[in-house]
Amino acid sequence: MAGILRYGSYVPFFRLARKPLGGSGERAVASYDEDAASVAVEAARESLRGFEGREAVEALLFATTSAPYVEKLNAATVQAACDLPGTMLSAELGGTSRAGLTGLLLGLDLAAAGRTVLVAAGDVVVGAPGGSRESMGGDAGAAFVVGPGDGGARLLGRASTTEEVLDVWRSPGMPFARQWEERFGEEVFAPIVHDTLERALASAGVGVADLDRVVLDGTSARALRTFAGRAKLDPTRVADDLAAGVGRAGAAHAPLMLAAALDRASPGDRVAVLSAADGADAVILEVTDGIAKARPQRTVERWIDSKRADLAYTTYLKWREVLPFEPPRRPEPARPAAPPMHRSERWKFGFVGSRCQACGAANLPPQRVCVACGAVDQMEPEPFADASCRVATYTIDRLAYSLQPPVVGAVVDFEGGGRFTCQLTDVDPDKVEIGDELEMTFRRVYTADGVHNYFWKARPRR
Repeated sequence: MAGILRYGSYVPFFRLARKPLGGSGERAVASYDEDAASVAVEAARESLRGFEGREAVEALLFATTSAPYVEKLNAATVQAACDLPGTMLSAELGGTSRAGLTGLLLGLDLAAAGRTVLVAAGDVVVGAPGGSRESMGGDAGAAFVVGPGDGGARLLGRASTTEEVLDVWRSPGMPFARQWEERFGEEVFAPIVHDTLERALASAGVGVADLDRVVLDGTSARALRTFAGRAKLDPTRVADDLAAGVGRAGAAHAPLMLAAALDRASPGDRVAVLSAADGADAVILEVTDGIAKARPQRTVERWIDSKRADLAYTTYLKWREVLPFEPPRRPEPARPAAPPMHRSERWKFGFVGSRCQACGAANLPPQRVCVACGAVDQMEPEPFADASCRVATYTIDRLAYSLQPPVVGAVVDFEGGGRFTCQLTDVDPDKVEIGDELEMTFRRVYTADGVHNYFWKARPRR
């Protein structure tokens, strides 16, 4: 028996209107300081927040088609930022936008063998200017903690199909993925999805009429519409594809749609999830009485509604490094060095400070000598990533090196003690005020000589 114990989602703050691109609605856009790994971290933190057994997580599967590093374990960044045990197994899945649902299936297989697994997916989808991938793509993340038992949703059945088909591809050196025409995708994928769903239903011992929600995701929207018609799916039971407010978020999209379905599901509901790319995966889940305990603090709908929708198209192109631009007229930052990053891993990636056992003072960053009472080596590690904080004072720096000037630097005070100086992100510089409530977020501060310098910033609470 295997099930989803907890889940979480994340949609970035910024939106790009599709009207200038010839479409309607808007797409979610990762900020200049976000990437696939940081987006996955935010979703994973949502899934782990309040989860009592995080120290028992034995494996991590990270799915993406836009990995920040081509050769280096990006899953290790997710593990460190979530402050998970270093003794865990970790692996990455990519090369296809089906990887997110495939990762969930693999995680459920490990869960059936008695292991607790974190499956995280995150993608920053970049398309060629003027193309459908640019306008209809989106950036988002989703994560699931799966393990033995029913959890909030238990596995009933599954099926997969692998098909060698040239639909979406990107070779080394190609800046953007390419896709064959939709008529071809329709002919190929509609029967594949139908057969895969039929086998998944047979595995679960249920029929189409027994499904309360059907999540359809794939590289060809036209093929999915054709399949839905042929399968005579009740339109009221087909899940919203989130195209209007997010866009298709690559490997994270099927997991994101599943999270949205679970946000609204009731005990006893049966949910089918299908993802069609290079074949298809299908999973049938049954929602249990434990769904309330499995839910995160923030729903997918809440993430979508929390936004800034005035992002300029030229700014978007600058953030994605599609449009050449004049860099800041300041010395470029130096490449981060490996030894100090390794020595301070729990602080730099996990935002773990220390608390003095002699006087109770919080120390950020962690110290051997307490800044309050001077006690030596009487510290206990304490995570601050999920601690609430407020602006104590701030400054606006219009000269600092940044892809999105001005830089807002703030001194923040944490609930329960502790003061720290950091950058603010996802913020309007003209609206910052002393006393504003903040939360910490894992971001890519800059990249130098191919090395991504990750650390924590604060953002207004969403």
